[in-house]
Amino acid sequence: MLRKIIVYSIALLASTRDGKAQQAPATDGAGTREKTAFQTSSPWRPEIDVRSDIAIVYGAGDRANMTFEQRVKSWRDRGYITQFMTGIAWGSYDDYFLGKWDGKNHLGDGQVTQNGDTIWHGKNIPYVVPVASFIDYMKRGVVKKVIDAGITTIFLEEPEFWARGGYAEPFKEEWQKYYGFPWRPQHESPENTYLSNKLKYQLYYNAIKEVSSYAKEYGKSKGLAVKVFIPTHSLVNYSSWKIVSPEASLASLPGIDGYIAQVWTGTSREPTYYNGLQKERVFENAFLEYGSMVSMTAPTKRKMYFLTDPIEDRQKDWLDYKLNYQATFTAKLLYPMVADYEVMPWPERIYTRPYKLANSEERVLIPRYYSTQMQVMVNALNKMPVSANRISGSKGIGVLMGNSLMFQRFPTHNGFEDPQFSNFYGQTFPLLKLGVPVETVHMENLGYAPTLKDIKVLIVSYSNMKPMTALVHQQLADWVKKGGVLVYCGKDDDPYQSVMEWWNTKENHFGAPSEHLFKLLNITPGSGERFKVGQGTVYVIRNNPKEFVMEKNASGHFVDMVKQAYEQDAKAGKLVYKNSFYVQRGPYDVISVMDESINSDPYTIDGPVIDLFDPQLPALAKKTIEPGQQALLYNISRVANKKQPQVVASASRVYDEVATANSYSFVSKSPVNTTNSMRVLLPAEPKTFVLTDSKGEKLADIKSSWDAPSHTFYLGFENSPEGTQVKIYW
Repeated sequence: MLRKIIVYSIALLASTRDGKAQQAPATDGAGTREKTAFQTSSPWRPEIDVRSDIAIVYGAGDRANMTFEQRVKSWRDRGYITQFMTGIAWGSYDDYFLGKWDGKNHLGDGQVTQNGDTIWHGKNIPYVVPVASFIDYMKRGVVKKVIDAGITTIFLEEPEFWARGGYAEPFKEEWQKYYGFPWRPQHESPENTYLSNKLKYQLYYNAIKEVSSYAKEYGKSKGLAVKVFIPTHSLVNYSSWKIVSPEASLASLPGIDGYIAQVWTGTSREPTYYNGLQKERVFENAFLEYGSMVSMTAPTKRKMYFLTDPIEDRQKDWLDYKLNYQATFTAKLLYPMVADYEVMPWPERIYTRPYKLANSEERVLIPRYYSTQMQVMVNALNKMPVSANRISGSKGIGVLMGNSLMFQRFPTHNGFEDPQFSNFYGQTFPLLKLGVPVETVHMENLGYAPTLKDIKVLIVSYSNMKPMTALVHQQLADWVKKGGVLVYCGKDDDPYQSVMEWWNTKENHFGAPSEHLFKLLNITPGSGERFKVGQGTVYVIRNNPKEFVMEKNASGHFVDMVKQAYEQDAKAGKLVYKNSFYVQRGPYDVISVMDESINSDPYTIDGPVIDLFDPQLPALAKKTIEPGQQALLYNISRVANKKQPQVVASASRVYDEVATANSYSFVSKSPVNTTNSMRVLLPAEPKTFVLTDSKGEKLADIKSSWDAPSHTFYLGFENSPEGTQVKIYW
């Protein structure tokens, strides 16, 4: 992710933790916790004091005027839990690449394209073929130093092998070892491509397995409980962008404690087809990306952080960033089973680098309206609860996906194309755009009982992926026979149907993997679309799903079949169509209204509500959301104790709250050069209030107003990372 950020070499690692330094901001009543985080390669600066629980320090290199230990200490001294992140497919590992590590130059370990070019992440930073020497370096040259220094949470970012790679000499050697026969150029046949990408997947699976196991074992030898997390793009994005990564298989590794779901504007704005039109559909894409990360880890109960970014890698303008941030932010909040967040990467580039204004070539630092709104949203995440509530709409429709989605994306063979990953979106968008909250189901997790527990109808296609083992089909057949409903879509005419795999080797002689599934189900497609199998039902639609979205008005039959399967066969109730999604999380209302849907009706919520996407935090009697828009609202009516004074929304984090019969005080902290905007729920209208800085001097230029219907008091003033003392009397 975030390809242009400079990363720093692993050299010296953090100093031993002390109890005080490792305490999270403790005045929110939660004590030490690890709910919100950000990653940064910078030392603490007043401009980027985000006030999350965790500062994930990126890279361990010394600077000209600051050691790595000093950089870590700068965040600890400000009350942050400090953790560590580095890339596992790339990094500024000059000591390894340039020969200082073992006396050998390893730039030749880089991933190489067909024309012989190394795929670079930066100067002297190739994307790596994870050979044994590199894995050893990651263990002893990186992880050991981190643990020796007292860091016990390590993020190994982005195990990535580009699909266009696969021509390096080290890769050829790994091919011979893995397959037992000489390397074959992937561009020469579909089978070569499939085998090449399967090996890329296996190499990084093995690398993560070895490095995480080493981290656990070495930490244990020192009496430390080490945690290892994998920050990774979604399977949806990696497949779309033609990158291979272990993804879902990592969830079963004992050495992996969780993930960061790297979803942001840059991934979600990838253009997609729907109703014959190719364009950006950021909310819908983000919704599917986050969903694929949830389904990847849900059965294993691993911790999941959701990331989104207030800007992105590509040079756009501030308004573009704002609108797409709202879309991705809303999408992640529609998954209320997740409440841990990386609130932003690289605050240094968000707060201290200029970008264009809309419809202008003028570059400016982040406008105050946007930094205020962003900080309101980020601070809402500090309080965002897990909820048993679920998104509105007809539930229980799943789309099967698997790691092999990444195996057949590049290059094109035999004229079979899947433009913009449309075979996946053909299974999801026709329903999602009708307000059906489609889930994704990872075939790698079918062995876990909860995976299909709530799925009523499962959509399957082998047009863009293949089952990795025969066990997948046995698990699907068993589920159908017990009452599950399966809808299979595909012509089975892509060139990967006949690659050398389990369904056509040894005792198996099937021309396509679906033939094996149909045999277990005892059905013969061609004699009809609908088949009763045990207590369940199977539908077979002989269309590749890409047709449903690449062609105009082409999804009707598919949707009708799913509707019949859902209502008549699964007996799951009426399949409800609408143009919106809604979920309630404690006092928060999360809403998205889609365009290109069944109608253009707006969505209205009665107040009093506070609009958290408006930097002025207006208290509204009613909020209306139009198609193509999203909203995050704080609903005053659901506050449990309205007599208890409390900050309900703020562009700062609040500490040291003290309430009496007629007063309420607290300390507000947020980055310098930003403007605070806050709403305070009070039992009565204030008679007076006082704001003072960290030196005890009164603040000037304070905006204030009272809203009687919501019983909230608005305050606006300049932020300070040193803290602003607020005292309100009534």
